[in-house]
Amino acid sequence: MTSGDGSYAAVLDGRVSGVGRRFGVVVSRFNAHVTEVLLQSTVKCLTEQGAATDAVEVYRVPGAWELPQMCGRLALAGRHDALLALGCLIRGETAHFDLIAGEVARGLGAVALETGVPVVFGVLATETEAEAIERADPARGKKGREAALAALAMAELYGRLNAE
Repeated sequence: MTSGDGSYAAVLDGRVSGVGRRFGVVVSRFNAHVTEVLLQSTVKCLTEQGAATDAVEVYRVPGAWELPQMCGRLALAGRHDALLALGCLIRGETAHFDLIAGEVARGLGAVALETGVPVVFGVLATETEAEAIERADPARGKKGREAALAALAMAELYGRLNAE
């Protein structure tokens, strides 16, 4: 497929379809009042785009720190076309936020690069609780939906590349 404007020889763009795909959603229980909203909008989007309800598996972990660990195990198991990591970190008065946020991002990136399974970063790192709630809200921030759309597109792109 050409880009249409002549700037690229070919463009591969991930289509948004969950038909025939399996997704693993790893969600942190810490800050559950935010992560459960992310989870609901993520699963809703995946199923609205054709993923079967039994093809979306949810795994709950204690906190954001455990997200890369679980995603790594799931990626190695080879059960899913894409993984989504959902969490919420809210800055506090200590350096804990910075330590966790950076390591979670690095860990999830490493899982994706080392395993060849797409891992979508759906971890909110906010200054305040109000900001986290707004970003998770399906009517305003839509971050759960955004994560799902990214996972759908990446699963489709990887699937096409693997088929070649």
